[in-house]
Amino acid sequence: MACASELLVVLQVACILIVAAACLVASPQASVQPPAPQERQTSPIAAAESLKPNYVLGVGDQIVINAFEVEELSGRPFRIDGDGYINLPLIGRIQAAGKSVEEFQNVLTEALKKYVRQPQVSVTVTQFRSEPVFFVGSFKSPGIYPLQGQRTLLETLSSVGGLTSNASRRIKVTRRKEYGPIPLPNVQESADGKFTSVTISLGSLQVSINPAEDIVLKPFDIISVERAEMIYMNGEVGHVGGLELDERQSLSIVQALTMAGGLTHDADPKKAYVLRPVLNSARRAEIPVDVKQILIGKQVDFPLLPNDLLYIPRGRTFRSNLLRGITIGVPIATGIALLATRL
Repeated sequence: MACASELLVVLQVACILIVAAACLVASPQASVQPPAPQERQTSPIAAAESLKPNYVLGVGDQIVINAFEVEELSGRPFRIDGDGYINLPLIGRIQAAGKSVEEFQNVLTEALKKYVRQPQVSVTVTQFRSEPVFFVGSFKSPGIYPLQGQRTLLETLSSVGGLTSNASRRIKVTRRKEYGPIPLPNVQESADGKFTSVTISLGSLQVSINPAEDIVLKPFDIISVERAEMIYMNGEVGHVGGLELDERQSLSIVQALTMAGGLTHDADPKKAYVLRPVLNSARRAEIPVDVKQILIGKQVDFPLLPNDLLYIPRGRTFRSNLLRGITIGVPIATGIALLATRL
């Protein structure tokens, strides 16, 4: 009797272990890895400021140098002459044109080592040789470009090489308010009232013969473009990963599954759900969707929005087959190890 009761306890413990392991397989939360919410995008104004160290100096630019412990240089404006040089106290005549602001800072730092043990130098462009515009974000050649005459957005886009392959198809133009309003509808004003901005579709720019969106750029305009917005596919789909929205505001579930290679044989589309970012937080809301009913036309298709994650869980058929293989003719320890390899 004692042996029988001990055997019964062992079998109960083994069953508990198997059920616990099966629950891990059944839980979609154990396998889904939703992408982290996107970091807050840097404002176009801040991004434009970050380009200034890469600005290439040229004839006519005026700079101010600040050098720690070198009063002869600090705080005074210097203009690059017609030959591309600047005459500086202590250092003398030195070439500036053709060098970026950062490169010129390094040149000055080396030159001042004769007079200061550890020179600390910063260079700021206070007047540009030609009124500039700023291209920031996913352009092939982002940077600060001189605005020569009345140039339109399309003309200037061609000079920077266009967009990268993973760029959004929407371009944002931000303008200082003192240069007048942007002549398009849906213009938005910044919180401080110093800038206005508008988002322009690249498609409408390229398709129309004379698009209204091909605006004439003004000095210090900031033209920015972000990476293309994505939705994400996870679980029992053909290809796990991100899908670019391009210019679309959303993708339907049917479209997304088609692009992701459809469902696998182990999928349980009735138990699918969407993880949707909650505005101004790091949380995601879980929205159940019956993909099976959508696919057979008994429910309206569901729109996936930027940064949504569609998760298709694994069905019960796989789990029941696996547990049947463990419980019939397979030693308990071997069955548990086999189950663990499939988690």
